[in-house]
Amino acid sequence: MTGYRNLARNHDFTVLWAGQTISELGSRVSMFVFPLIAYALTGSTLVAAGAEAAHLLGMAATLLPAGVLADRFDRRRIMRTSAGIGVVLYASLVAADLGGALTVPHLLVVALLTGAAAGLFSPAELAAVRTVVAAEDLPTAMSQNQARLHVAGLLGAPLGGVLYAVTRWLPFAADAVSFAVSWLLLGRVRTDLSAPTTTTPRRPAHDLAEGVRFIASRPFFRVLTVWGALTNLAVNALFFVAVLRLIEGGFPAFQIGLVETAAGLCGILGAVVAPWIIDRTATGRLTIAVAWSFLPLVVPLALWNQPAVVAAALAAGMFLNPAGNAGIGSYRVAVTPPELLGRVQATSQFVSMSAMPLAPVLAGALLAGLGGGWAIAVLGVLTAGVALIPTLSVSVRSVPRPAAWERWTAPA
Repeated sequence: MTGYRNLARNHDFTVLWAGQTISELGSRVSMFVFPLIAYALTGSTLVAAGAEAAHLLGMAATLLPAGVLADRFDRRRIMRTSAGIGVVLYASLVAADLGGALTVPHLLVVALLTGAAAGLFSPAELAAVRTVVAAEDLPTAMSQNQARLHVAGLLGAPLGGVLYAVTRWLPFAADAVSFAVSWLLLGRVRTDLSAPTTTTPRRPAHDLAEGVRFIASRPFFRVLTVWGALTNLAVNALFFVAVLRLIEGGFPAFQIGLVETAAGLCGILGAVVAPWIIDRTATGRLTIAVAWSFLPLVVPLALWNQPAVVAAALAAGMFLNPAGNAGIGSYRVAVTPPELLGRVQATSQFVSMSAMPLAPVLAGALLAGLGGGWAIAVLGVLTAGVALIPTLSVSVRSVPRPAAWERWTAPA
């Protein structure tokens, strides 16, 4: 594919992608072992769950100010600062464990602060990708970033389990090294990643409000922001119910683990073919197809509580997802003014993430109150309702293929 060949020759994107892929894999390894160590230290499942919750809280709390910083300061320095924080924090866990002084509060603080570092990194990275990648290669670049997430998700848990089995501190040492590699590779980016200059004095609150106003004043961005949050809630709750039913059904852990493996493999395959799909499909129609793609999965999930059925259904749902995310994400990046990109991305991601912690709560409540089949049916109805949001929006529905983006004007 032309896009892949162009990006393979793009030194700066390759450096960015490689560094963040290694760092993302290291982070997935750590997030897998955080609950294991917390449970081993306390015997409490609540504390074990608190580690991941702390990580998500740190990320959500940092995103909005991180968007302001990404639009004001050099993006490379922001990303290297984030990577450096990761090195120090995970090295502190290694030192504490080697000294026999590792505690739950230390673990939770590191989870919180590494989440904050991830939130600091995200808007700056997206702005950097926009800077180093040509507009026609953005869909392929975003597809590669989707593949990165699926690869890290697929390999993180088994690699974390192997390292944890060797010794408890080794996963954290590996993550510290992954952040160090990311820090070094970021230093090799040649393009100037400074934020657009401005001569007008600005206050952080004004900067943040400017990004929010940009989203609120444009139907396309309003619809995507609302839809992103609600679809995260509905689809993640659907996935949680499907997996919780398998646990409730007493299936072996390795069979349940294969469900995530199947979804990860199909996500990687979907990311590989995503540029081909994006080039040949109107972006608005592709987005709507993704919105409805999870609905057919409700029938087999509701009728059969079997690992093979759940794995096949969730894997099928993941196949089109990378193309949808990369396609509409690329268009959103392409039409956002460069000086607002950090704030717009951070605000959208913050709203989207705010619904995610509610997904397991909704899944657990429906499963306990209605039973597995009816819980999935209710979430299917919710998924259909959420899919209507982009379907009924002219501003989303009419977005053309990437080749026509420059010539197309969004409806007011």
